[in-house]
Amino acid sequence: MRMKIDLTGRVALVTGATGELGRVITRTLAGCGARVAIHYHNAADRAAALQKELPGSQIFQADITDKAAVDRMRDAVKHSLGAPDIIVTNAVIQYQWTKVLEQSPADYRSQFESCVLQNVLMAQAFVPDMKARKHGRIIAINTECALQNTANQSAYVAGKRGMDGVLRVLAREVGEHGITVNQVAPGWMVSENRPAAGRPETYLNGIPLKKWGTEQDIANAVAFLASDLAGYITGVFLPVCGGNAMTAI
Repeated sequence: MRMKIDLTGRVALVTGATGELGRVITRTLAGCGARVAIHYHNAADRAAALQKELPGSQIFQADITDKAAVDRMRDAVKHSLGAPDIIVTNAVIQYQWTKVLEQSPADYRSQFESCVLQNVLMAQAFVPDMKARKHGRIIAINTECALQNTANQSAYVAGKRGMDGVLRVLAREVGEHGITVNQVAPGWMVSENRPAAGRPETYLNGIPLKKWGTEQDIANAVAFLASDLAGYITGVFLPVCGGNAMTAI
């Protein structure tokens, strides 16, 4: 039997869709046939440009750390495209990494809000419609850093590890309703605006596959988990990093 990733008839919402990774994920889901809801916070110009690329897509502004804003986005998406079948939580607040003893408490709050709270608010807003349909896909973008605990990453790791716990619990709570909850954990990927040139050879040497990954590699994993091919996969933390970080049993 020949298999392909076919998301025809599905509605996919990607948070942080205007970032480099978000744009690739959004384009890929649209390329598989999904109607895409493009979320942005401040980057209205990039959102409009992405919408022009993808016929049938719509753009939606929201602060994903604010419940009222997330609920308004839910209502707007449902009105314009229909209730989403696929939610990709990709947005994250950027901050300056430094040592634990020097990191601002505000940075820990920002990572809690954009990693943990985002996923809680998105689930509360969108899962009820998924439960009613007995189908849904939640795919969250985590990071290999959550497995590595490298110096200067404490706020980021704290947020992503907290997010992991929430999503694993959610996977158990909603599985009986035909909803899967999974995570994709990228490594240090390259893109058009972030080329491999100038990056440390020490990182590349630590990758078993001995090559840099791309953001398309991440998007491919997201598309698979969004599809019917992954209908019996839930609660997964999937590193996409060439083997640089491996989960243990």
